[in-house]
Amino acid sequence: MLFTARMKGVLVFVCEIDGGKRRISLPQSWTDRGPEALPGRFAVDGLTAARQLVDAMAARLRGDFGDAE
Repeated sequence: MLFTARMKGVLVFVCEIDGGKRRISLPQSWTDRGPEALPGRFAVDGLTAARQLVDAMAARLRGDFGDAE
């Protein structure tokens, strides 16, 4: 996570993806961080899986079908 911000009155966590080339913002309610987490939120494992999915999609869009790591 790089930093937190408020968007439309909601706290979001801003993270870097794709080696720092892109950023993604996740509302606090989507995570297990904060006082009132909602059901279905992303915990650390869910965030890791989401990151892997985004990285795989980005690689496919670049035409990089080899091993990403």
